[in-house]
Amino acid sequence: MHFDIFCRVIDNFGDIGVCWRLARQLADAPDGHQVTLWVDDIHRFQRIEASVGVQPVQSLTHNIKVVHWTTPAPLREPGDVVIEAFSCDPPETFVEAMKAKGSLWINLEYLSAEAWVESFHAVPSLQSNGLRKFFFYPGFTSNTGGLLRERDLLAQRDAWQADARQRAALLAALQVPADVIAGLQAGWRQALLFGYPGAPATALIHALEATQSPWVVLVPQGMHPNIINVATPHVRVVEIPFVDQAGFDRLLWSSDLNFVRGEDSLVRALWAGKPLVWHIYEQEDDTHLIKLQAWLAQSGYPDAVGQLMMAWNKKEDAAARRHLDAVLQYPAWNDWVAAAARRTDSLAQQPDLATNLTTFCAKNC
Repeated sequence: MHFDIFCRVIDNFGDIGVCWRLARQLADAPDGHQVTLWVDDIHRFQRIEASVGVQPVQSLTHNIKVVHWTTPAPLREPGDVVIEAFSCDPPETFVEAMKAKGSLWINLEYLSAEAWVESFHAVPSLQSNGLRKFFFYPGFTSNTGGLLRERDLLAQRDAWQADARQRAALLAALQVPADVIAGLQAGWRQALLFGYPGAPATALIHALEATQSPWVVLVPQGMHPNIINVATPHVRVVEIPFVDQAGFDRLLWSSDLNFVRGEDSLVRALWAGKPLVWHIYEQEDDTHLIKLQAWLAQSGYPDAVGQLMMAWNKKEDAAARRHLDAVLQYPAWNDWVAAAARRTDSLAQQPDLATNLTTFCAKNC
């Protein structure tokens, strides 16, 4: 099959991150599907994929093309399946061409653990022009579209974690000081802090210091400036440069504790199998907290971890510090480590999103 994926980059890198992963996984499937990825913000795309150029149409692999989605949009023949990521509205001229070709139209929705998602997944969306359009919801249960996961991802993770030299080389490439790398090799613990503005980052530093064990906190460049270059007797904070998707996965794999934000980073942190704190994208009327609570209810994490995540997302410094103190102490820490590993193993038993999507499209094309 030939897939068109339309991606409008709204903010940050979550939209293009999801679409680029999906494009690669469709192209790498056993059937080797052809994929055309339409992106409106090429410069943002270049931040996560260095091979992307600025030309209007380019081939990144033998079966992936990238089209710069401009106004007016380039005239191209639609594929068998057209994926509209996150209700981004493909150009009207392209929709007319889809009608002539008889393309299947998929509305790829945002990730949610809320119960209603199962009822709306794979439901048709009636179109006055006669096109067949369906909602496709990613999710955490077998009654949803599943999660993006490369076929050999967990094997890659295990191989990476088994070779300490790869971790040291990655950190060196990110200009982490040599004495910090040596400390990590000697048993210091590592946290990755990737959150939205306002996250109680200072509370995290104080809580890690209270463990009386050495910690290194890696912070992507430009985030959480209030804690950059903080040094306490047991905590070193190191700012690191922006990394591509593969580098981000490896940072997650090599960290003992991951603080992540948005949907794409959450899924990658889940596949790392390590304790994580999710900073969900903030919405009006605290709708995001309802989504967070639904996800926590499915997670199998200890109650104390759920309380920490709620405090973290409410940006409550005192409460976050109190709950961090609780979960970082033994035996609570061991319980969290075990629960995180179980959740990853459970999710890995389900088919991945790209597989579910191609199966659905093959039945409906």
